[in-house]
Amino acid sequence: MYRKFLLLLSTSLLLCISTFSAKAQTRVITGTVTDMANGTALSGVTVADNLKSSNTSTNTQGKYTITIPVNAKSITFSYIGFQTRTMPVTEANTINVTLSSTSNDLQEVVVVSVGYGTLDKREVSSAITHVSSKDLLTVAANNPLMSLQGKVAGLNITNTASADPNSSPNIQLRGVSSRSAGLGPLYVVNGVPGGNIDNINQNDIESIDVLKGGAASAIYGTRGSNGVIIITTKKGGAQSQMFYDGYTSFDYLTNRLENLTADEFIANRVANKQGQDYKGRTDWLDAVTNSPAFAQKHTVQFSGGSAKTNYFASGDYRDADGIDLRAHKREYGARININHTTDNNMFVASLTAAPRYMNTSNADQGNFNNALTLNPTYPIFNDAGKYNYINTGFFSNNPVENANLIKSEAEIKELDINGSLKMNILSNLSTTVTISEISRSSKNMYFSPSTLSSIVQANKITQTNFAWQEQQENDQKNIEWMGNYAAQLGKNHFKLLGGYSYSLYNYKRMYAQNYDFPFDTYLWNNLGSGLYNGGAAGQGQSAVASTQNGSTLISFFARVNYDFDNKYILTASLRREGSSKFGANNKWGNFPAVSAAWRLSEENFIKTSLPWINELKLRTDYGITGNQDFGNYLSLLLYGGAGYFPYNGQYYQVYGPSSNVNPDLSWEKSLNFNLGLDFSILNSRISGSLDYYIRTNKDLLGSYTVPVPPNTQSTTFTNVGTMKNYGIELALSGEVVKGTDFSYNMNLTFAYNRNKFISFSNDIYKGGTFQDVAGLPAPGSPGNIQRIQEGHSIGEFYTLRSAGVNDAGALLVYKKDGSIVQANLASNDDKQFVGNGLPKFITSLGNTFIYKRFDLGIFLRGTFGYKIFNTSAFYIGTPSSQSDANVLKSAYDSSSKYSLLKSNATTSIASDYFLENGSFVKIDNVSLGYKQPLNIKYLKSVRIYAAGRNLHTFTKYTGGDPESVQVNGLTPGVNTSLNYYPSTLQLIFGLQVTF
Repeated sequence: MYRKFLLLLSTSLLLCISTFSAKAQTRVITGTVTDMANGTALSGVTVADNLKSSNTSTNTQGKYTITIPVNAKSITFSYIGFQTRTMPVTEANTINVTLSSTSNDLQEVVVVSVGYGTLDKREVSSAITHVSSKDLLTVAANNPLMSLQGKVAGLNITNTASADPNSSPNIQLRGVSSRSAGLGPLYVVNGVPGGNIDNINQNDIESIDVLKGGAASAIYGTRGSNGVIIITTKKGGAQSQMFYDGYTSFDYLTNRLENLTADEFIANRVANKQGQDYKGRTDWLDAVTNSPAFAQKHTVQFSGGSAKTNYFASGDYRDADGIDLRAHKREYGARININHTTDNNMFVASLTAAPRYMNTSNADQGNFNNALTLNPTYPIFNDAGKYNYINTGFFSNNPVENANLIKSEAEIKELDINGSLKMNILSNLSTTVTISEISRSSKNMYFSPSTLSSIVQANKITQTNFAWQEQQENDQKNIEWMGNYAAQLGKNHFKLLGGYSYSLYNYKRMYAQNYDFPFDTYLWNNLGSGLYNGGAAGQGQSAVASTQNGSTLISFFARVNYDFDNKYILTASLRREGSSKFGANNKWGNFPAVSAAWRLSEENFIKTSLPWINELKLRTDYGITGNQDFGNYLSLLLYGGAGYFPYNGQYYQVYGPSSNVNPDLSWEKSLNFNLGLDFSILNSRISGSLDYYIRTNKDLLGSYTVPVPPNTQSTTFTNVGTMKNYGIELALSGEVVKGTDFSYNMNLTFAYNRNKFISFSNDIYKGGTFQDVAGLPAPGSPGNIQRIQEGHSIGEFYTLRSAGVNDAGALLVYKKDGSIVQANLASNDDKQFVGNGLPKFITSLGNTFIYKRFDLGIFLRGTFGYKIFNTSAFYIGTPSSQSDANVLKSAYDSSSKYSLLKSNATTSIASDYFLENGSFVKIDNVSLGYKQPLNIKYLKSVRIYAAGRNLHTFTKYTGGDPESVQVNGLTPGVNTSLNYYPSTLQLIFGLQVTF
């Protein structure tokens, strides 16, 4: 395949060179754009030539580089809040410009990444949100997308353990879209699909574009169903510069769950014969908490170059502790971007490399819950100074011992590398080849020592200490070849794109474990010294494991952008894509899209009668996208171990079919419709967008029951089911105050989303009309508390409906016939739909104040219209909770409804008694900075800043921070495990220096 492709590529390039042997008639112009009032650099200024053949924008230092045809007569510089300025093109290759503030009618010009290229925002006809680096939040987080939280309407970013330095956010766009395939968006980093989001330093980000409309994301075919997030990193300019950013952060517990102190435990639990007094006094939650958790990060960036060659290089170091005793992360990263243009401007070459090394110690996400439930009269250490052996309560272990002695670590190496060669055949015709590789190697390690109190107490002589190692390798190789052509015929403007894409994915895993090492000091470094192989009858089946699998994705794509007189815009695209994951009968699929826009503000009847309107654009789009984010080989007949066969005194492994073949397995289809309005009024002081969307997901992937025989297995992975999401999104920004020394800008986002599950069946596979989900764990048998049912929404709670509490402290519930009985006398048939865990509204409000050299940002977020099942109250929030376990203070607080549940007869019976309003408003981010320009030879400016995150939460929810309960995915509004990782208030102090 590669040999044929390279031969085709070589032949085509030779033909292009022989046909267009003359030099490409272009030249490169560089320069700097500054504010006329104070001389500061202007970032994000749009730079375009009069022929509209090329455009770019200035970087954070106000620098730009643009390639224009030699017959271009002028270059225009546009920036919101400043007067547009046009400069003539002379023989000079450097054009420096100053812009002055104005209150005249302005057009906002923003360059937006649309997938395989960029467009002026005014040319965009689909739903795309553009966020520049200056608009990102000040955060100290493991993942750069946490800086985008709340900034994009419809994009929900959550992290239920944000104080864990190894945690990653859950990201969902416009609601849940699948049952069994991936729910997250596709990441495109510097034009490479499938980019590694963890290998990006926030300081290196130039802009983020979120493709929400189906017409925009359809250009990515089977990977565009959940939206696309395009991240563009910074590039070098014509002038050399060095930049440093460093911060320290401190995380403090906030919104923590409060359990009984030792004295309260004795007064309430011991006195009522629900616990014992072991004479100790221990605050277990405090004992397993590392507060404040300290982190530091340092970034150094270098950029510069000439008119023909520029570079950008950065290096970063981060060292972060978690709020628990064990979590830690140390990482080193770098990024280099080099761009070179030949003297004749015929070829442009680019190279990007981004390595990263991480050493992590993983948090024990259950340790805080262990601490919450332990008897506070138990001491941490026994009389001999050893860790106390604990065999009471929910989890029967010593969480301080676990955190300090059990080790769980990882070494992670990542490398993203890509190179491209662009050939400018004509001033309006070019072709580009890009080759890239994204690799990740993870070595995971675990060790449990022989000195654990549970091992010592049991006098074990086998299966004492235990260790394992796991090596995982992920690799993605891509090659893409594109061609671009632009033409202008009078008032008709055309842009044509065509391309080919080939992606090869590979995954490898090797695992080994053992017990009974001679020394605990070996940890996981000498597995062969162990004596117990972990298998039955000496076969060792669980002692070692290895696997390898992969997939291939091949695509052809094309897009045409057309506009007439900058008023009427039409875009159409088609991607034809084939995947090895699909069945033999459905290897290939087509993903078309079309969008249109009408710029009413360019019509004379608007310009003359409504001059206060600067931009008014009505747009609509429709596109079909797919989802192939599921496991490999699920369409094939696979063989696996099927037991052992004895022969001549030996046991031999027997293999047999382990899955059903499905030649019709295909991608999930997403039918996307969007109707939107973009506007800018009052000299662009107020601007925004409004979108209404409907997304129907068909052929949902899942495992369905089939008869045996003729099938060898009882379930088949196939395409069945339909789901729909619809909603409204609003984004609004305004310059509320615009003065010489003081300004105030406001940004508002609002999203409304509703979901409906339409069907579980099709003509071939007939299933039930519902599926029970969100099963709660022991103790007891609470069962499932949510149901996905046809005609209902994801997240519907399906439990008994409470009718209060009787005098004996037992829960009362309604039966289906309306009668009231004690909860233990009801059955599953009496369950009802009692609420929904999927938020209806998500909103944010950003406020930016600038006074001279001071800047202040205040960012608020809110989520409304949903229920949360209070898992902690259900298990440890009532007087009837498990004996000798600690409980929350609410169990004996007369003002809490949970204090009424005193009867053991109805313990562990789930009902809507434990549903609470999850709505909240957060003072999410407050940042204050001061920048001092300096007229020193080696120093240009210094900025100091401070920020606070999660400063306060306004909510009626009593189970701690409502954001600790996930609202993305198939079971929103409920924690289905007892794990608890508390939220934190974070303080950040930083310094930025420009040299």
